Amino acid sequence: MKKMIVASTSTVYGSGPLEYLLPTLKEHFKDIKQLLFIPYARPSGISYDEYTTKVSKPFATLGIQVKGIHEFKNPRTAVNQAEGIFTGGGNTFELVNQLYRNGLIYVLKNAVENGTPYLGTSAGSNICGVTMMNTNDMPIVYPPSYDTLSLIPFNINAHYLDPIEGSTHMGETRETRIKEFHIYNETPVLGLREGSWLEVFGDEIVLRGPHTARLFKQGETPVELATQTKISI
Repeated sequence: MKKMIVASTSTVYGSGPLEYLLPTLKEHFKDIKQLLFIPYARPSGISYDEYTTKVSKPFATLGIQVKGIHEFKNPRTAVNQAEGIFTGGGNTFELVNQLYRNGLIYVLKNAVENGTPYLGTSAGSNICGVTMMNTNDMPIVYPPSYDTLSLIPFNINAHYLDPIEGSTHMGETRETRIKEFHIYNETPVLGLREGSWLEVFGDEIVLRGPHTARLFKQGETPVELATQTKISI
């Protein structure tokens, strides 16, 4: 049975890494002593070791040791034997590229579907959807496929931003880009604002956190979902 936290971001303004999520993670990763971390997204191009060290600090406050998947000789075995898994944010194209390169897409999907507790933030949340096609990231590499884990029946647009009233910015809004996506694709998209997350238990998906989320479906008017809403597609 799936047990997932799918968060828009690891850090909200004015707080430390994962600080806003720690009460939830304390329960989510209850009784777990070692967490497997997947650092492939490499925010700002930092090394796997640097990234693993960075995320180890908040988990240390929960009494959980973090070990990067790159520290294991066989990454697939590491996923299969993990007590819990965390995939961090960064560049989704590089994350997906490395998951395919290391033969981990189906291994990771199976592990989560079989009950290994999972946390994803930003890029690590993008991969929970049907495809990675609603990421905000630059295509710095070309992954073998845009297909991802399909652990939830829609795509995530993390860090979802609303238009700023009075702004003179002439670029596309997030809503505009998602509407462009829906010209050619049927997959629903959830705009997940920073500070909010999805709690997945089995087939039940619940929006948590202080903000609404914006659900887009092809050919339909976008809908605002209140926090604590059970999401059904």
